[in-house]
Amino acid sequence: MLLNAAMLAQYLHRRALPGPWTIEGCPEGDFAAAVVIPALAEGESLWATLASLAENPREYLARTLILVVVNHSEKADASIRAANLDDLRRLREWPASPLRLVWVDAAGPGCELPAKSAGVGLARKLGFDLALTRLSTRSESPFLVSLDADTLVRPDYLSALFRHFADAETGGAVLPFAHQPGRDVAEERAIERYELYLRHYVLGLELAGSPYAFHAIGSAMACRADAYIKAGGMNHRRAGEDFYFLQQLAKTSGVAPVVGTLVRPSPRPSGRTPFGTGRSVARLLAGEALAVAFYQPRAFRVLGQWLALVADQGQSSGAVLLAMARQSSEELATYLEGLNFVSVWEALRRNHPRPEALQRAFHGWFDGLASLRLIHALCRERLSPEAALPELLAWAGLPSGGGPAEFLARLRERQSGL
Repeated sequence: MLLNAAMLAQYLHRRALPGPWTIEGCPEGDFAAAVVIPALAEGESLWATLASLAENPREYLARTLILVVVNHSEKADASIRAANLDDLRRLREWPASPLRLVWVDAAGPGCELPAKSAGVGLARKLGFDLALTRLSTRSESPFLVSLDADTLVRPDYLSALFRHFADAETGGAVLPFAHQPGRDVAEERAIERYELYLRHYVLGLELAGSPYAFHAIGSAMACRADAYIKAGGMNHRRAGEDFYFLQQLAKTSGVAPVVGTLVRPSPRPSGRTPFGTGRSVARLLAGEALAVAFYQPRAFRVLGQWLALVADQGQSSGAVLLAMARQSSEELATYLEGLNFVSVWEALRRNHPRPEALQRAFHGWFDGLASLRLIHALCRERLSPEAALPELLAWAGLPSGGGPAEFLARLRERQSGL
């Protein structure tokens, strides 16, 4: 699919960020893809990420813009400012390389991000919106890729992405991932537990039959340019921007897995965001054993029963569906009442009389966030991985013995092909 020039112009006029930001570096345009990398005081991590990208075949690098958004808030600490300015200096002194490298100065005087909205979501949006202006409107299916400045990629990264978007029916994509090893035993155990948490949640959604059963990781997602525009672009969130963006892509263009490569996010602890990998690892290393706790398998069974009920009894009234849900779980019924389900369902039935359209509309309403909130409502107590994983693994037809390391290995093999 070609990138429609009129649609692009309309999006940029209505939704692009106003401000002083421009692309510096490589002056070329008409790229088939762009990899966007927010960078906040990254130092050597950024150069390792760029070096891993440079190991991809030159035929793909020549068609791919690599855009780094060096950014911080107007209220950033002096140490962050100094580190970002040093990264900008090094980018401007970048020697000849196979990378079509550009950058955005969102850290220098007059270019800092507004304090009220600064964060990774805003930095990603800034990079994506600017990258759109360098993509080709003559190439089939130009696409955007989200990467982080502390994430490593393999030499088959770009080829897998180009291959995927050449044939994909969906507009959004998620890439296989596995975190880099920790720097010591404590950090390794922390990142192992956090990745296992991510994977057990997606496994539970998969077993429940949810259309939102994919990992939401900012360094492991991509989309066609037209799908990005259709979804309304990236959001401004300080954290969780990946979750909400992929959810919107799933609703508007669909999300499918990329195969044939792997990205390696960092395991490092961080306090930059209120939740996510860095914050969770930091809390675990500080001794908060319950910082990463696991959901009860029963919650996913209740979710699965609810989704199956709507699929099987879609001709029924909202009141009947609610009564049937109550037979499955009183907590489920209470949750649905809090969402005003009966009136919502009747409105959906009026507006979408065809069964297929009604199901799509239902999943647009009962989305990934609604599913997550239901799981939370059903799990007043959380479990250890040793208590939660055996039942989930057995439900999935996988061996259920062992401990967290074995559980993680099985889920990596199932979900990332490792």
